[in-house]
Amino acid sequence: MPRVSFEHIVKSFGAITILNDLNLSVDDGDFLVLLGPSGCGKTTLLNLLAGLLEVSDGRIMIGERDVTDLDPRDRGLAMVFQSYALYPTKTVYGNLKFGLAASKLDRAEIERRITVAAKLLQIEPLLNRKPGQLSGGQRQRVAIGRALVKQAGVVLFDEPLSNLDAKLRTEMRLEIKKLHDTLKPTVVYVTHDQIEAMTMATRIAVMDGGVIQQFGTPDEIYGRPANLFVAGFIGAPAMNLRKARLTVNGGSVQAGFDTGDAIDLGDYAFSKKPESGAEVVVGLRPEHFVVAEQPIFNPAASFELPLRQAERTGSDATAYLGFGEELLALRVDPDRAAGFRPGQPVRAEFPRGKANVFSAETGLRL
Repeated sequence: MPRVSFEHIVKSFGAITILNDLNLSVDDGDFLVLLGPSGCGKTTLLNLLAGLLEVSDGRIMIGERDVTDLDPRDRGLAMVFQSYALYPTKTVYGNLKFGLAASKLDRAEIERRITVAAKLLQIEPLLNRKPGQLSGGQRQRVAIGRALVKQAGVVLFDEPLSNLDAKLRTEMRLEIKKLHDTLKPTVVYVTHDQIEAMTMATRIAVMDGGVIQQFGTPDEIYGRPANLFVAGFIGAPAMNLRKARLTVNGGSVQAGFDTGDAIDLGDYAFSKKPESGAEVVVGLRPEHFVVAEQPIFNPAASFELPLRQAERTGSDATAYLGFGEELLALRVDPDRAAGFRPGQPVRAEFPRGKANVFSAETGLRL
């Protein structure tokens, strides 16, 4: 499957620049997710690739072809829209066939492609129905099928699951990932939902303000966020980000909080030698805390803090502990959370090797 490259991309609307000198490459067969909040530029970038918007400067390559100025139909792409974009007067079969009408394929090949797509997506019993007779999940399967029959090397998805309920989103995530594993197209997928990104992507480009904040695998994005924006955006509940000051004494490095608590960072892999007195932001993921009556062996930090609130969501729970004027979120066992009471002191320990440290000045990972 072809590689997709964005080279020094600029996109402006009048005096407003949305993307400025953006560079990004998607390898053959990768599942790239463009992830970020509304207004970050991810959909603009997808529409530039699709040819729905014109590039102000730079170029877009698909394989060895410069497609920057090509008509959308000449780019060799298929696209799945958020709104399904099905023809209401045509049957499912007619919708699948419509995209092939101008392809000059013989009838047997068109029938073969429709049959294969319908079988993969389990919509064979629906071929004679019209969109108005389908559920939201079924409509989305038809929209995906219309893209699949084109057998394009690059498939684009523009927030395809945002109109579905939680159960259907989970089902369709699995379907889309299974299709990618089976057919191996190069995928560029836009979403603001980090769960979609983390579960489906082989690579994620986290965007904010028209800038790619970090590009990497889901594990890299989660485990080693490049800056404070990525650290705060990835994770549910969000990472605890608390200001601290470093104390360096030989091989010992500690970060002290205003509350009087401290965390041992002696085993943290700093990118450059840490300095005493440096102001930092320490990131502690809620799921890494250990809440136990007996202390764990040699933790990086131990806290005993009052419970402010506990939220139970069935199979999961989050406890919020008072941490000075702020709160510290911890993911805990829901059965344990059921016994917590407001004001109760909770002992929480943080294991070694899990902390993240950022410069308080630049926001970059140290």
